[in-house]
Amino acid sequence: MKNPFEGKEIWFLTGSQNLYGEETLIQVADQSKEIVELIAASSDVPVNVVWKPVLKDSDSIRALILEANANDNCIGLITWMHTFSPAKMWIRGLDALKTPLLHLHTQANVELPWATIDMDFMNLNQAAHGDREYAYIQTRMNIPRKTVVGHASDSAVTAQIGTWARAAAGWNAAQNMKLARFGDNMRNVAVTEGDKTEAEISLGVSVNTWSVNELVEAVNAATDEQIDALVAEYADLYEVDAELLPGGAKADSLRYGAAIEIGLRSFLEAGDFTAFTTNFEDLGELRQLPGLAVQRLMADGYGFGAEGDWKTAVLIRIAKVMGYGLPGGASLMEDYTYDLTPGNELILGAHMLEVCPTLTATKPKLEIHPLGIGGKEDPVRLVFTADSGPAVVVAMSDMRERFRLVVNVVENVQPTAALPNLPVARAVWKPQPSFAVSAEAWLMSGAAHHTCMSTQVGLEAWEDFARMAKTELVIINEDTNIRQFADELRWNKSYYRLAQGL
Repeated sequence: MKNPFEGKEIWFLTGSQNLYGEETLIQVADQSKEIVELIAASSDVPVNVVWKPVLKDSDSIRALILEANANDNCIGLITWMHTFSPAKMWIRGLDALKTPLLHLHTQANVELPWATIDMDFMNLNQAAHGDREYAYIQTRMNIPRKTVVGHASDSAVTAQIGTWARAAAGWNAAQNMKLARFGDNMRNVAVTEGDKTEAEISLGVSVNTWSVNELVEAVNAATDEQIDALVAEYADLYEVDAELLPGGAKADSLRYGAAIEIGLRSFLEAGDFTAFTTNFEDLGELRQLPGLAVQRLMADGYGFGAEGDWKTAVLIRIAKVMGYGLPGGASLMEDYTYDLTPGNELILGAHMLEVCPTLTATKPKLEIHPLGIGGKEDPVRLVFTADSGPAVVVAMSDMRERFRLVVNVVENVQPTAALPNLPVARAVWKPQPSFAVSAEAWLMSGAAHHTCMSTQVGLEAWEDFARMAKTELVIINEDTNIRQFADELRWNKSYYRLAQGL
């Protein structure tokens, strides 16, 4: 996957005013540069942070915000009122704002110099109330933003900034995403439907459909040399069943699986797509349902949705971008079946074939098994169990006047026994706060059965993303109470309908 942070920038804006005189403003500039250096030095912040000259009047504020909106490389703004920047100066700029915003409530010094503090020091270091003035106008204008409080030398502060920066990169990826649907969604299924026009208006995602047989042409164009090289790569990376290796009884099946990957990858690259969907009900002249190819493309950062589920494909691409460079991965997932042992209830998640191998650090097995649906040849696929550890499962549902994101915080665990007859990749998890509460809340919210599982970024990143997207976020975690949850859904329904205007 290409580094999604490369070439991207977050601009650091410092607010002040001309009242304090040139000497003080030079100090403001120097100290704001020091804050930027602290943020930029943190390994938690994956995007280049760029200092901008101190803002002292309404015209310069508006001009810089308009410049940020128009700059394709600027994916976010961090603002800090070092001294006192009268907030009416910010109205015109904030009214034009289209770029994700973080309000950093900090100050230049960590400790107060109690023995030497005087009015000169007080006049220079006024962020304690300068930021309150600025926050008032943001709130009055209903400006979505993340607020981070603390000194920039504190790792907890830079961690929050880093998570927000990742969410900003995810939002930027959504704004520029092209998604290819090969065929339509599965017939008669409700939740995989959705308003693709609204998706482009509110999320920036372009969703369009191509004939499966256009993909078939690309698959058929794969050369023997390309297939030979890819099969050799498979043998190096995975534990490949002997019958699939050259000379094996089913070697041709793996070669065709390799051709699917070559053709699908070339189609996506040629169209500058970063996400796609397939549908087992619409395979055209494809001999296999794409399994291995989809798994490997997800591992390379593509978003994917099964059965035409473009909304889940969007989520997976966003998760891939937000989590870039972090341990773990992101994948299509589906709640498949339960272990209802009292006190140790577990969810077994999988899909027909398409679970991303980034969910495990172990060496997957490359196998071939009958599928039972789709009416095609037996497909090849990678088989493994997701590693243990914290994760989230995220769903997107079309609720008519808005998209609803639902996030459940979970813990991936190992199965309580071996799964010798389950021929697909899978994950097993314990949901917060409990199986019963989690499932009831999920059902009440109308969340989808296809999800994005991420073991790289957690709840905070999705909170930041939802704020940037101005879309509803429903959280199921250790604090979830069903009565309160039901009230929240009712309140949200009223709020988002009223927010659309009359």
